[in-house]
Amino acid sequence: MKAAIYARVSTRDKGQDNENQLRELRAFADRKGYSIYKEYTDQESGGKADRPEFKQLFLDAHQRRFDVVIFWALDRFSREGVVETLNHLQKLSAAGVQFLSFTEQYLDSTGVFKDAIIGILATVAKQERVRQGERSKAGQHRAREKGKLIGRPTVDIEKVVDVKRLKATGMSDRAVSRELCLSPSTVAKYLALTPSSNQ
Repeated sequence: MKAAIYARVSTRDKGQDNENQLRELRAFADRKGYSIYKEYTDQESGGKADRPEFKQLFLDAHQRRFDVVIFWALDRFSREGVVETLNHLQKLSAAGVQFLSFTEQYLDSTGVFKDAIIGILATVAKQERVRQGERSKAGQHRAREKGKLIGRPTVDIEKVVDVKRLKATGMSDRAVSRELCLSPSTVAKYLALTPSSNQ
């Protein structure tokens, strides 16, 4: 099997480079009997996906240039959050590429439990999305309690009626906006509303 090695140190890891990880990962790949296709190394925060070598890893994965990705630990692979990180692993699986963590033996899609591992990751990601939705709703509820407006602003039906009434008298849009103290864009928007969209 051909292996890709991914190593990352953060810009905050002063005085560190990827060589310590790479040395161990090379030896690990050798013990597994894998030939190394390429080493991908980034020295950037793991909180974003637009790391140059990380992006190249996925481009090469989709072209099936290797069979398995080996990384030091999941937080070296990505620190974008549970859902995003698991989505990255699922993208590898969808491309037919397996993954293997050097320090987390349970994170191994190369063995007989491959389908179980991927199923568990998908379930965890789904639960995290549900929790994110619940946190978002709770945050919106708290904001409403404090009097903050959430979502799209409502249409002032009385103003719509006034705009259309004045416009029907032959007034220009600009004159209507001055008369009702509305912006010209709001006047245009209200004029474009049909009766069914006023609700």
